[in-house]
Amino acid sequence: MIHGMALIDPAAKLGNNVAIGPFAVIERDVEIGDGCVIGPHASILRHTTMGPGCRVHAGAVIGDVPQDTAFRDVESFVRIGANCVIREGVTIHRGTKPGTATEIGDGCFLMAFSHCAHNVRLGPGVILANGALLGGYVEVGARAFISGNCMLHQFTRVGRLAMMSGGSGISKDVPPFCTARGLRVNLVAGLNVTGLRRAGFTPDQRGQIKEAFRLLYRAGLNVGQAVARIEQTFDSGPAREMAEFVRNAKRGICGRDAAPDNGAE
Repeated sequence: MIHGMALIDPAAKLGNNVAIGPFAVIERDVEIGDGCVIGPHASILRHTTMGPGCRVHAGAVIGDVPQDTAFRDVESFVRIGANCVIREGVTIHRGTKPGTATEIGDGCFLMAFSHCAHNVRLGPGVILANGALLGGYVEVGARAFISGNCMLHQFTRVGRLAMMSGGSGISKDVPPFCTARGLRVNLVAGLNVTGLRRAGFTPDQRGQIKEAFRLLYRAGLNVGQAVARIEQTFDSGPAREMAEFVRNAKRGICGRDAAPDNGAE
């Protein structure tokens, strides 16, 4: 299952039933889990660990050094969970500081030519569509969807089950469960209602999220007041999750687009 023209360092650790295509490069200090498939011309470079059941398509480069002028050839890592799909031309870079890592959670789907810069952290089930660009230290919560050609500034965060529409860009955080409107910057359009239903959120949970959204974006409160009101209203649940996310935002959060959006109703 390993092509004769693949280049594999003898010190690389390969699990059972690993398939590797022609002209793929596997360097030393690499660990690849059981049942992984590495496509032709893919490069898995030093200090990369990959869980079982992953599939890496042609031309992807995983574990290269970060595009960071502060990087000083230190030992840093890429850690990829189980059952991830990494399509053609995807690039994932190592952490930039000693001992740090770029982390891709279980079951992530990275479509063609998307990019995860140094120290990016993706939760489980994240989808990056074609051409999505994630700067250094970006964090994306579980099952968020980053559409095609989105741009995420370094240190920004996208909350759980949020969605960024195609071509949108952020330099501030997108709260959980919200959507960022396409071809606009730092604006949310409403709630990811379809995503919440697909994820099995109950009507009560969705109602709680809608009320938190209303307090945050439509009640005429500043951010601090809105967070305090949410915390006073809800002791637990997804609204409280939104409040905690916003309270921990270091770059601020995206504002609300003035255009009407039925998803927020």
